[in-house]
Order: sequence, then C-alpha cells, then structure tokens
Amino acid sequence: MKIQRYPVLLGLLALLCTGMTPAWGVNKDMVQLQTQVQDLQDRIAHMQQSFDERMGVMQHLIEQSTDRANKVATSVTDLQTTLQKQQSDSGTHADQLSGQIQSLNDTLDELKARLGKVSKQLEDMQAAQQSLAVQQTQQQQQAATAPPPDVLYNNALRDYQAGKNDLAAQEFGDYVKFYPNTDLAGNSSFYLADIQFKQGNYAAAVKSYDQVLQSFPDGNKAASAELKKGLALIELGQQEAGIASLRHVMQRYPKSNEALQARDRLRKLGVATTGATRKPE
Repeated sequence: MKIQRYPVLLGLLALLCTGMTPAWGVNKDMVQLQTQVQDLQDRIAHMQQSFDERMGVMQHLIEQSTDRANKVATSVTDLQTTLQKQQSDSGTHADQLSGQIQSLNDTLDELKARLGKVSKQLEDMQAAQQSLAVQQTQQQQQAATAPPPDVLYNNALRDYQAGKNDLAAQEFGDYVKFYPNTDLAGNSSFYLADIQFKQGNYAAAVKSYDQVLQSFPDGNKAASAELKKGLALIELGQQEAGIASLRHVMQRYPKSNEALQARDRLRKLGVATTGATRKPE
C-alpha cells in the first residue's frame, strides 16, 4: 500500500539508479586494471620465490666447490712438503709425486673454472631478475595510466578507418596489451592482422589471423579472420592451404557474408567449393 502512495519517490529512486550506471562502468574498468596489476604482482612474487630457491642451490654448489678447492690445495701443499723431504731418497719417486702434483693442480684449475662459471651464472640470474622486475614495474605503471578501454578502442578504430594504419596499429596493440580479457580484444587483434594484410605483409598477417582464431574462436571476427587468412595464404602462393581455409569458412559459417566471399573467390580460382583441391586449368 505504501508503494502506491509514493509514486514520485519511486521515480526519483529510478533516476538515481540510472545516473549511477556510468560510475559502475568506470568501476568495472578499474576492477579489470586492479585484477591485471594483482596478476602481475603474483607473477613477480612467484618468480622471486623461484629465484630464491635457485639462489640457495647455487650458493650450496659454490660452497661445495670452494670446500673441494681448499681440500685440493691442502693436498697439494702436503705433497709438495713430502716431495721436498723425499727428493734425496729416490728420483723416480720424486717424478711420481710431481705427476700427482700436476694432476692435482689440473683438478684445482678445473674446479676454479667451474666455480667461475657458477658465479657467472649467478650474476646473470641476478641481472635477469632485476631486469624482469623493472619491466614488470613499467608494465604496472603503464596499465595504471592507460586510457579507458572504450576511449582507446574508439580512437584506434577511428584512425583505422581514416587510413592512419601505423597509429591505429599502435592503439590496437595497446588495447590488447592493457585489456586482453575484454570483448573487444578479439576485434583489436583482428584489426592488427588486417593492417598487416593491407600493407602486403601476408606472412605476418597469417600468423596474426591464426592468433585471433586461437584466442577468440567464438568472437565476432572469427569468420572474417578465417576468410582473410585464406586470402593471405593464396597471395603467398600457398594455394592448397588457402583453398582449405576458404572451404572451412563455408562449412563453419554457411550463412555468413564471409561464406559468400569465400565461394566467389573459389569460383574465380576455378576450383570446387567442396572436395579435394585441384589446380585451375
């Protein structure tokens, strides 16, 4: 009964809820960014744990090698003392001891060389860890300052339609980098491949279209990616593979505009739309 008495109050509440929708969209974008930053932080923590474990193993190896080197050095000293005492007794025995000393010296040199390699590997691991930490930090900073996804995508699409391919490629690449899990990430990946196709870089385009099909198999650009992949393969002279891709478009998306384009191209090539491929006469 109270709801019927206050229709004006209900109307005001509805307007307030409607006005909060944009804030929800912004919060959603922030949550996505926070999730990506948290994922990067977890990866750094995992890599730090793995690095610490490896550091422990390497330190243990260094200590073992140092201990062995000290023992060998002690043995060499003892043998040299023994040799000096027994030189007057037998020249042959002295030669034998000299050979043992030389062998021990060689072993010592080998141990030192191994110790140097282990130390170098340890230094390389430390440098790689520091470099990776810097890179991860830079990515976090870039993700935190990235434009909102709708703004970045609309700018990229506008530049793409205006023929500014280099700028559009950079913007689409940034979108995939900062927002890889959004619905428009598949579209951005497709347009990156399409720019390569337009520039005649067919080999790179084929790889990029494959990436779209693998990462976004059910996206709204899947049919177009399969079609353009087939056309790029034909441009590269890989006709059988290209024809197979065009036929796959017709089989998987029979009622799509891409299927009509694939059928038309197959007819121009003089091959059947189904069955085994044959070279045009």
